[in-house]
Amino acid sequence: MSDAVEEQLSFFRICIENRRLDDGTLRVLESLLVSKDVKLLLEVRSRLIDFLRSESLNVIHEFAEKSVDQKLCLIEFLVRAFALVGDVESCLALRYEALTLRDIKSSSHPWLQVSYVEWLTFAENSLDSGFYSIAGRACENALSCLLVDDTVDLKAHDCQDKVQAGERIKHIKDISRKLAASRSVQVQTSEYLKKKTIEQNKVEQNKSNCAKRPHFASSSFRDGIKKRNSRNLHKRQRLQKFGSGSHATKI
Repeated sequence: MSDAVEEQLSFFRICIENRRLDDGTLRVLESLLVSKDVKLLLEVRSRLIDFLRSESLNVIHEFAEKSVDQKLCLIEFLVRAFALVGDVESCLALRYEALTLRDIKSSSHPWLQVSYVEWLTFAENSLDSGFYSIAGRACENALSCLLVDDTVDLKAHDCQDKVQAGERIKHIKDISRKLAASRSVQVQTSEYLKKKTIEQNKVEQNKSNCAKRPHFASSSFRDGIKKRNSRNLHKRQRLQKFGSGSHATKI
């Protein structure tokens, strides 16, 4: 990695560590992700994701006692940063955190209330990204918001929109539930097959060891017979030679 890129990475880290959580820092981040060298870009992206994941935990902990607005601004910055580096999982996790925070604080801060449209959009994004369980929870929140929405003086087309939205939410929830269950089955099947493979390998290994032992023993036994036969042959040859010599002397 070139010195120039290392300097840019170092500068971005300093910006985050000094809590310069603004558009200027995001522009620095963008400049790091502009490269025609695919290998270099992947390496830079990986290092940035690791750093942001680690540092975001520290920042969120520091902002624990801050106001709701400050927390939301922080989360928005981190969401944009993770989106730039392509960390979809962290991006969705923080968006969920922001929506949940707003939902909790909306009782005392009505302007923070989360609409069913926001939950529906988040559910769709989570479903598209493969986070089925999160999409299901978002759908449940969307339905709750849809039910508690004030329906007084709504026009006909507004009521129709809400009905269609409700159907859409239920449809996504159903898909998410089925996909989550399917993934669970796949994971269980994979674990079962892995376990069976290990057990089968052990059985095959034991069979192989058992097969080798008789073979080794039979080989040793045959070698022993050969050696004994060889000794007997030599013994008979010596006796025959001795007997021939005695007969010659007697004559």
